[in-house]
Amino acid sequence: MDLVPALEEPLKKVLGPATAKVMAEHLGLHTVGDLLHHYPRRYEERGQLTHLAELPMDEHVTVVAQVADARLHTFASSKAPRGKGQRLEVTITDGSGRLQLVFFGSGVHKPHKELLPGTRAMFAGKVSVFNRRLQLAHPAYELLKGDAEETVETWAGTLIPIYPATAKLESWKIGKALQTVLPSAQEAVDPLPDSLREGRGLVSLPEALLKIHRPHTKADIAAARDRLKWDEAFVLQVALARRRHTDAQLPAVARKPSPDGLLTAFDDRLPFTLTDGQVKVSREIFDDLATEHPMHRLLQGEVGSGKTMVALRAMLAVVDAGGQAAMLAPTEVLAQQHHRSITEMMGELAEGGMLGGAERATKVTLLTGSMGTAARRQALLDLVTGEAGIVIGTHALIEDKVQFHDLGLVVVDEQHRFGVEQRDALRGKGKQPPHLLVMTATPIPRTVAMTVFGDLETSVLDQLPAGRSPIATHVVPAADKPHFLARAWERVREEVGNGHQAYVVCPRIGDEDDDPKKAGKKKSPEDEAEKRPPLAVLDIAAQLAKGPLQGLKIEVLHGRMHPDDKDAVMRRFAAGDTDVLVATTVIEVGVNVPNATAMVIMDADRFGVSQLHQLRGRVGRGSAPGLCLLVTEMPEASPARQRLNAVASTLDGFELSRIDLEQRREGDVLGQAQSGARTSLRVLSVIEDEEVIAEAREEATAVVATDPELTGLPGLRTALDALLDEEREQYLEKG
Repeated sequence: MDLVPALEEPLKKVLGPATAKVMAEHLGLHTVGDLLHHYPRRYEERGQLTHLAELPMDEHVTVVAQVADARLHTFASSKAPRGKGQRLEVTITDGSGRLQLVFFGSGVHKPHKELLPGTRAMFAGKVSVFNRRLQLAHPAYELLKGDAEETVETWAGTLIPIYPATAKLESWKIGKALQTVLPSAQEAVDPLPDSLREGRGLVSLPEALLKIHRPHTKADIAAARDRLKWDEAFVLQVALARRRHTDAQLPAVARKPSPDGLLTAFDDRLPFTLTDGQVKVSREIFDDLATEHPMHRLLQGEVGSGKTMVALRAMLAVVDAGGQAAMLAPTEVLAQQHHRSITEMMGELAEGGMLGGAERATKVTLLTGSMGTAARRQALLDLVTGEAGIVIGTHALIEDKVQFHDLGLVVVDEQHRFGVEQRDALRGKGKQPPHLLVMTATPIPRTVAMTVFGDLETSVLDQLPAGRSPIATHVVPAADKPHFLARAWERVREEVGNGHQAYVVCPRIGDEDDDPKKAGKKKSPEDEAEKRPPLAVLDIAAQLAKGPLQGLKIEVLHGRMHPDDKDAVMRRFAAGDTDVLVATTVIEVGVNVPNATAMVIMDADRFGVSQLHQLRGRVGRGSAPGLCLLVTEMPEASPARQRLNAVASTLDGFELSRIDLEQRREGDVLGQAQSGARTSLRVLSVIEDEEVIAEAREEATAVVATDPELTGLPGLRTALDALLDEEREQYLEKG
């Protein structure tokens, strides 16, 4: 690998061990190059103020604003000397909104002297709510004295860069550190081929780095961002293009279904006709299975669009062709659910080798980590002898002991929950690489599909099967209108009274408080002030049983229960023995109980848009209409409420996934939320930059076709190695 000495220099050598340690621990920055690629989140103009009305809750923010008012309060306190404590409340404003700052105890003296009305400064801290107003407690701040030499010089002219920062490292300190390393930007090696850069009129990489950190005009920022977007899009697309190129060289066994086999027998016994979408997508899959290279296909579909049916038909086609198919589910609840529904759909066709089994039948085996020894031994035997044509399981399928007779197809349900090593381990169990079908119920906009799943062909199921009912969704503002919540519980009783069932979803389990490690942990002042109800499964279930849902059969379901207990609870609920299931998000994916018509989601603002859409998809699965109630304590003007209103206003998952993306940090798209890795997307927006991504994909495909090893592009190889460090590779290698 071509090293770039100046950019590989460890920060501790340049900035000293103390600053470098904070940068490594809190921002994941280790080298001069890492710091140069830590771009400003936005810029403030010296004469302008931040938009305070739109601050995100619970996030660390940096704002530029003017002090409107400062008041020192004295109160009785046993902790303070002379029994008097002090609290300084400072109100800052930007014309659009106001924000309260609060300082306590010995921390009030300096700000009391410095933060006088009319003073402008940068403030950094975590946004919280106290008495239903936004505030920053003990923020760090830097006064903006336009006349001080150092300030003017450090913040270069009129544009102040605001960096993604943390409580331990404010934006202005990052800015000062960048001032030290900026000369090294001249040594940055350009990953873009010259022809591409010149053909698109992009500035060089050293120039882009200088302009993004020290712009003199808005045109400087635009030129830098255009260039850096191309870097991110192009390097990512080259990684994916190389992956596609490698996969295209692999051999696989072609699997063509026999004309009068298991698939035909299954189709003949279906009580309904497949939707046009299901027929079209099945055709794409069967065409892939018939080739001698492994299929790599992403099947995305709306909640309830019938993806499992399409996957099952693909598995049956492979069994017809003499192979075996494995379906990998992220949780035991889901694996058991799939096993139940697939054996029910197949009937006697799933009873291979048993009395009463159809002549062309196969065996459908379940394999999970919590199975008893005898059942597990039998399942392993069914797999190695080929007796089981279809196996459904969790991570237990990946263990070394598990051997297949002839694995032809792997179906991965809810792709984003698996790491690449797990998929590769399963892939290695075939005599040749098996075909791969990845399913996701989270609709993905086209650009994300190109960015994240760029090495997979994509099929989309966007029709709902006949017989699915509409779902009405309403926001229940519990704080503003408590009687709305009482009405919500009445609606649940009405649904149960009509012979239906309901879910109540909570963000927490509730036994965290029993954990000795967490005991004694004080509640936050916000929770104390808001008197937040304990929105946890165990607490809510107890409250409902004693209160508004007294007399109904209520059960709980959460991830810490023993797998057998979870399965028993789900079976009772599916059989209609339970009226109300109070659960965490373990029910988010794949749980199918057509008789459940109502769902109440407590503290709905704590869930993401896509997650709410997934949860909502658990109701309205039968002939009766579904009802989903989103309970929140958030004030009407808050971004959280707007998010909930968006979910309530549409059932279109693709539209919601777009809203979700616009509201989340871009990096989460690549799955970094799960890996903890730094996001590789800093300036590229997968929503707004569709054109750049599509063009970068074309350019990358052309470059890889002519030079797969990138021998003529050392700068690109270096950038690729940096992108494909271990953590990110997990999220790129979707194969």
